Amino acid sequence: MVQANYYLQRATLHNSGSRHAREGYGKFQRKETNKMSDDTESNPLLKKMDSQILPDEVLEALTLKRRYAFVNANFMALLRDEEKSFFNKIQRFCLKYERKTMEPNGITHDDDFYPWIKDFGAKGYVTRGTNFDMVDVDYGSKYGLTYEFFRCLAVDLFDPSFNMAMGATVLCINPILHHHENRDAPLKALKELVTGQEVGCICITEPTKGSDAVHLDTVAKRSEDGIRLTGVKCYNTNAPRSKYAVVYGTEDPAAPDSDKMMSQSLVVLPDDSVKVERAYIPWVPRIQIGKETFNNTFVPNDRILCDVGKGKYGLFEGLVPERMGIAVLDIAEAWGAFTHAAIYTNIREQMGKEIIKHQGVGFLLADYYAKISNMTLAVLSFCREYDSLVKQFKGEIPGALTQALVVQASQLKYHCAILSERACYELANLMGGAGVGDNTLMQDLLGISRIQEVVGGTRQIQQYIMSGAIRKLWKMS
Repeated sequence: MVQANYYLQRATLHNSGSRHAREGYGKFQRKETNKMSDDTESNPLLKKMDSQILPDEVLEALTLKRRYAFVNANFMALLRDEEKSFFNKIQRFCLKYERKTMEPNGITHDDDFYPWIKDFGAKGYVTRGTNFDMVDVDYGSKYGLTYEFFRCLAVDLFDPSFNMAMGATVLCINPILHHHENRDAPLKALKELVTGQEVGCICITEPTKGSDAVHLDTVAKRSEDGIRLTGVKCYNTNAPRSKYAVVYGTEDPAAPDSDKMMSQSLVVLPDDSVKVERAYIPWVPRIQIGKETFNNTFVPNDRILCDVGKGKYGLFEGLVPERMGIAVLDIAEAWGAFTHAAIYTNIREQMGKEIIKHQGVGFLLADYYAKISNMTLAVLSFCREYDSLVKQFKGEIPGALTQALVVQASQLKYHCAILSERACYELANLMGGAGVGDNTLMQDLLGISRIQEVVGGTRQIQQYIMSGAIRKLWKMS
């Protein structure tokens, strides 16, 4: 049995009886030892594997190394030399990191992954969307939406839940990047988030305000020395584990023009005036999602990112990279599911032959191969063009062009989210019990893909944006 194999290691841990005494589906249990997580008070461990069902040779074929090799073969003709070098470098780090986690008393992909962010951040793998020279973090030429695409794909194949949580930290990073104004407090937060020293979240959604993000109930009252926040936010990824939260509010929720009174503030947690609770979503049990109650929470002037009246602009300014970040995440999930299914159907035999040779399996697999490959080409093409425009206009893309890019990003997010959900479900189905059981990462992929049409703007919001664009184009024609 190969100990470097994640799936085999999970089976070994289960059979030992020392760490996989299951208490029931979706339950958490503290782990007594975790040498990589000494700074956390408790380490919740989701007990996913009741027993090993898949044979050792199947688990060996599904190792991260084998899945990377399969994806690399598919991307051979797409990658430019510098992209290939970057992609392979992250893969080597993830493979080495996974072997490190297999040491006795280490961690597995069932674990609380939040402590891992420090290790990935130290290597510059939290985000590659842009450079951060203002906090002495320089990626050279290897940054932009295209490099973020390859970072996301490599890390998602390593652990999709972990990758999604890091993506939520990026949502906190972006507004601080745009509005730090060289102030010490925002710059300190920016560096800690970019380098993975701390976790961040963004607080927009409220119990009664989801897609209508510009008519908030949270009060953000301005005074000479700062802003005071009162209200409730919810469904905020990473909130229970975050040190930094970017929070939106308005001076007067009852005013007809409340959207013109919005502000954007940087809150440092924990804070005695903020109650943070976990909002448990069964589809993503390893990801900490929160509900936050702000009770007259004070935000000093040096942590106000967008003052009253400018918050709405701050909300929409990062739509293109944020929507594309979700689209890239969706593509990565689809590739994760496809690699599992493609490998499994080539080695699993039924009725005297590999199941891929049965038309019901092989043809459906081929159908999703085409869909995933085509959407990958579309997303990668957009990323490269966006990076080219950022370079051409020195980071200040003209407003009209930005609006066109927002629509295109919505189109891609819309289709990629649908593809991710359908691909993960159908490809798991092709694997039979192996695809819906707990012996592989397919369980994580099935869950995460289920919520992709909701996060970052629901399917209906993307349709609303696109229908509005059609209306404008008709008027212009």
